[in-house]
Amino acid sequence: MAASPTPSSHTEKGDRQNRLYSSFIVRAPGFGVSLGLIVATAAVDTLLFSGLGPDAAGWLERLVLLFALPGLLAAGLTSPFARALGGWFPPHRAGLLALMSLFVTTLFLLVWRGVGLALGGLPVSAALLLLAAQGPVLWFRHMSLFGVSRARHGSSLPPALLLPVLTIAGTFVLFPPTPAVVAATVLFLVLGFLCVALLLRAADRPLRREFDTSGVSLIRPMMEHVGSRDPAATEALEQFFQKFAVEANVRLTALQFRSSGGVKATVALPAVHPGPFAALGASDLPRKLGERLGPAAGVVFVPHTPCNHDLDVPTTREVDRIARATAELLRTAAPGTTHRTSPLVSPGPGAWARAQLLGDAVLVVATQAPEPTDDIDFAIADRLLAELETPGAPRVALVDAHNSYKEDEGDLTYGSPRAERFAADVRAAVATARAQGREGTLRVGVARREGYSVANAGIGPCGIRALVLETLGTRTAYVQIDGNNLVQGLRQRLLAALAGVVDAAEVMTTDNHVVHELDGGVNPVGERYPVDRLEADVLAVVREALGNLEPVELGVGTSVVPSVAVLGPDWTARLLTSLGDTLSMFSNAFLMTFLLLVASSLVILALLR
Repeated sequence: MAASPTPSSHTEKGDRQNRLYSSFIVRAPGFGVSLGLIVATAAVDTLLFSGLGPDAAGWLERLVLLFALPGLLAAGLTSPFARALGGWFPPHRAGLLALMSLFVTTLFLLVWRGVGLALGGLPVSAALLLLAAQGPVLWFRHMSLFGVSRARHGSSLPPALLLPVLTIAGTFVLFPPTPAVVAATVLFLVLGFLCVALLLRAADRPLRREFDTSGVSLIRPMMEHVGSRDPAATEALEQFFQKFAVEANVRLTALQFRSSGGVKATVALPAVHPGPFAALGASDLPRKLGERLGPAAGVVFVPHTPCNHDLDVPTTREVDRIARATAELLRTAAPGTTHRTSPLVSPGPGAWARAQLLGDAVLVVATQAPEPTDDIDFAIADRLLAELETPGAPRVALVDAHNSYKEDEGDLTYGSPRAERFAADVRAAVATARAQGREGTLRVGVARREGYSVANAGIGPCGIRALVLETLGTRTAYVQIDGNNLVQGLRQRLLAALAGVVDAAEVMTTDNHVVHELDGGVNPVGERYPVDRLEADVLAVVREALGNLEPVELGVGTSVVPSVAVLGPDWTARLLTSLGDTLSMFSNAFLMTFLLLVASSLVILALLR
């Protein structure tokens, strides 16, 4: 029986980080949907407010003045009002905020009716209760606008007041107030503002203490980056990460398959982790490298290399440096000096690595599947490659297939027994490939299928790509899926489907963190996209690649990109700790300030009776 996988702090931290990031993202319904729900909620609120007694004309008047008109106007005016004050709050979110604000009123009316039934009579008038509810409505709206629109009270308070003020105005029209009621109404709003100010200050403390940055101020650029890839928002977030970066020398390996008609395919293997999130920095690395290398590089493959979040590159500028270094490396990579090749071979049953000799290079694909498999510490690969690449020996291109996901398991950490087993298997795979090498022509075919929706398929913009190598009478397919890992067991199913099409195959993912901006965070391939459709797509792409096989020469190059800014060790842990503290502080302060606000409002209502 295989030993059970050792849980890894890096996997656990990375997955928790992605879930924390995605928890800030709320998918608002369309503006029209919100408007319809506002009217429906206003009708419910009117029924709770009026009961069954008033005549139809009075009921309609209250529906319009107290609930529907304030809700609809707040939905329509919040966005332009916030924009005029330097904020950002798109219409569909303004509609959702108005709807949720009416829900706050609904809760108060429900409790009020319930208490009335229990006591045999309503404790206060409906008008007074509605006025008291505007404090919590302001508390909720200002909390939302401060975080999303602009983290300044002067910019977020005026649009936050829209719905409460309109509701108060309608109430005063239908129920002319006494001076005491007017004073109490002002006090309800003041209490709402003070309580939300306490909440925001408490929630902001952990990130300010650890990073000297307002965490609330990062919510807006995060949503703008995710929602529209706004360049200014992207720059703001990348600058936050850049402040804490350290320098690292990044190893770069590249293989290029050149046919008589030009470059057929390029395999780029920078020792860079494709994070931290969405399209920030090295996230979406396969697309970024492919675009920067351009059509002259053929079909570009960017498999995951052995590294973890320590090697997240925080800014797009640093990714551009890596892309330029890759282009230069490919430009200077000379054709191979030997035509010795091998099939894709394994050193033995259950080995965690398979290798294929390709002239001056050995392509090694590592996976612990069917056990969980995830990130491999860069130090393990760095030591191993230094050992294997002796003078005159083929260069080793090492890929982490990253293709069997189980939460919080599968990472390989330096010095662990599993890391030693991995290293031994890689050494054995390389030795086996070299031993089975024979002179032979190398033919290559490529294909790709793109256009997948990240939301519906969990697959990034580079889609599914196939690289088929034919040598010594055997055909090997390398399938790259642009996503973060595969659902456990899916690799075996895809390999079984390919068994009748090619002689050997491997399915790998890019670990592209662009899929983490979806609710849920990690989203391994096979969780959102039907497995039978994925199987059919993989088969189709491999068959297409088989249809354009042609002889190629292989160019191989390795280099080091010096002083690249990366997030470095322990940064993820620091951020996670601060985010966890922020969420904990927010949860506690949310409840405490809400209860404080309700209790204070009840005292005022008792004094007014």
